[in-house]
Amino acid sequence: MNYPHPLIAREGWPFVAGSLILALCSSVAGLWSLPFWLLFVFCLQFFRDPARVVAGGPKSVLAPADGRVVTVEEAHDPWLNRRALKISVFMNVFSVHSNRSPVGGTVRQKWYRPGAFLNASLDKASLENERCALHLATPDGQDLTCVQVAGLIARRILNYAEAGTSLTAGQRYGFIRFGSRLDLYLPLDAQMKAVIGERVLASSSVLAELR
Repeated sequence: MNYPHPLIAREGWPFVAGSLILALCSSVAGLWSLPFWLLFVFCLQFFRDPARVVAGGPKSVLAPADGRVVTVEEAHDPWLNRRALKISVFMNVFSVHSNRSPVGGTVRQKWYRPGAFLNASLDKASLENERCALHLATPDGQDLTCVQVAGLIARRILNYAEAGTSLTAGQRYGFIRFGSRLDLYLPLDAQMKAVIGERVLASSSVLAELR
């Protein structure tokens, strides 16, 4: 599970290499090669994977992804079948797409559900799109659900955690290719810090504090 955080995420190496080869081969065409070079630049920026400072303390719930907060509300957690506080972070194609654990704890369960590929900024994407969820239990017994949701363009959710895996806060555990969202379901007594419209950074922004 330990990840060395190269500048370009390992999930993107085939795309970066392939787009570079296309750009180099097309260079003989002069200006006609420009779209291939733009594709190469896009792949470089999309798959960048900078190291991040882990913020907060032992009770902090960290942003699991870069992006914009689009949901802060009380909602039904369909995975643990309970009322919960829901926070959703939407990632566009210009966001860093590495996914990191919002808390330190143990993965109790993991679920994968196939589905549609609606625009991930829509609330119904949480229930209708392809998604992969983790039930995380903190050392003091708090239960959270962290859900990777595919988007309109995203067609590949990568999740390297399994039931029984121990994660530290801010630890990288997955990646979603080409635009998506992350949903968090927290206990109802959590103290919310995030606000709708806020731009957050994975592991460096605190979304809530557990009691």
